[in-house]
Amino acid sequence: MTFRAQYLALALGMIVAGCAAWNTPINTALVDGERPEELPFGGQDIADDEVFIGLAFSGGGTRASSFSFGMLKALQEAAQSQKNPDGLLKHVRLVTGVSGGSVTAAYFGLHGPNGMESYREKYLIQNAEKYMSTSVWNPVTLARGLSGGVNSRKTFARFLDESILGGATFRDLWKRGYATTWLNASDVANNTPFVFTQETFDALCSNLANLPVSEAVAASAAFPLVFTPITLKAHEKNCNYTEPDWLTAARFNPEATSAMKAYGKTLETYRDPEKIKYVKLLDGAITDNFGTTGLSVARAKSQTPFGPLTEAQAVRLKRMLFLVANAGVQSDFRWTQKPGGPGGVQLGLAIANSSMGSATRLGYDVLRLTLDQYAEDLIEWRCSLSPSAVRRLRGSLSGWDCSDVKLFVGQVNFELLDEDRQEELDTVPTRLRLETEQVDAVIEAGLDATRLNPDFNGFLRSIDVGPPLASPGGPAPRRILPSG
Repeated sequence: MTFRAQYLALALGMIVAGCAAWNTPINTALVDGERPEELPFGGQDIADDEVFIGLAFSGGGTRASSFSFGMLKALQEAAQSQKNPDGLLKHVRLVTGVSGGSVTAAYFGLHGPNGMESYREKYLIQNAEKYMSTSVWNPVTLARGLSGGVNSRKTFARFLDESILGGATFRDLWKRGYATTWLNASDVANNTPFVFTQETFDALCSNLANLPVSEAVAASAAFPLVFTPITLKAHEKNCNYTEPDWLTAARFNPEATSAMKAYGKTLETYRDPEKIKYVKLLDGAITDNFGTTGLSVARAKSQTPFGPLTEAQAVRLKRMLFLVANAGVQSDFRWTQKPGGPGGVQLGLAIANSSMGSATRLGYDVLRLTLDQYAEDLIEWRCSLSPSAVRRLRGSLSGWDCSDVKLFVGQVNFELLDEDRQEELDTVPTRLRLETEQVDAVIEAGLDATRLNPDFNGFLRSIDVGPPLASPGGPAPRRILPSG
């Protein structure tokens, strides 16, 4: 090695050492005898509702945030009237999000339908990279990336609090009561999804109620190397943790789902200081790009035919819709037109995208099977109830039909649009800053793709709402400008 090469290596090593960064854990310990009460599953007003809508928002930067917002607009407009300006949004009882989709999920959880008018202006068309280091060729940026991540929580999370979250904590989120809101990251040591719920934080002997929502969103969107992992501490002192009954049962149940077993083992590691003292969280898309694992696990561990709904909710339920917003690029053929490649960063991205794509498809299939079986279990349980039980739970037997439960599950993506439009949408980068024209084009795509979705239209007909007007090809393609 030449003197110049040795000097360069030494200098780079010094830079890396000087730039090594990590996020200090800010999750507080639980006080003895205190356990925060989360929002009941489905929100505060679900008990009298016959319709349940759940939404899952995928990852993909501001492109995903915009696409999921377009889906919300489609739901709002589908049954909108002067008496009901919120349309179907009043029936949204569950939102779960990953990465860019977690921003929309968190915002809707905090503001509900009332936030629809301001989301685009306050967040989508703003520069969410305002405080971030984004220069690829800056030596310090490269060194920070090699040392664990370029940007800390003080960048993206700071912008979120300044623009749309206002320093809100999970206690604020639960008080609002609009919908159950799950924000999803990845536990990179356990290789499992990490859902920000109090049950997860119980195993850390930590109080989720005090944690800023921006912290969870930042963890959900912490793409490797671009962001340093968000760190949580597994508190040990004065911890009276008792594992939940479902975890004990799953440990000895050969029929327990692999997702539930993996989640249970993850919680166990949080109580073992020889394994976990600090939990390191990165982008939720690494383990579950749709954020649907939480629902599958919630159903599997409920130990009742109607859970996670309550008995009263399950008796009143007639229609359930679960839509997944998939803002991911469908395929990348740029390096398949020549013998060489992919290599370097392109190779890493190709491997990551292939892995996430495969896991995402599998997760969606598991979700469909889980919900299909759930509908069958609900009907069987409802039809086993005595008239007195129905009257107690429902208030009366008037109009009661135990088998009148219909479930609709669909995925909304670019594939529902014409090919030219798909190609243009696929060029929109996965960043936290887009041109206004790009944002509006993706919002419109989410709106139109939802309108065209056959499962959504089947649901509309089942509740006597006519299908939205949209031609098979959708509106003419919008011109998308390249990002600056």
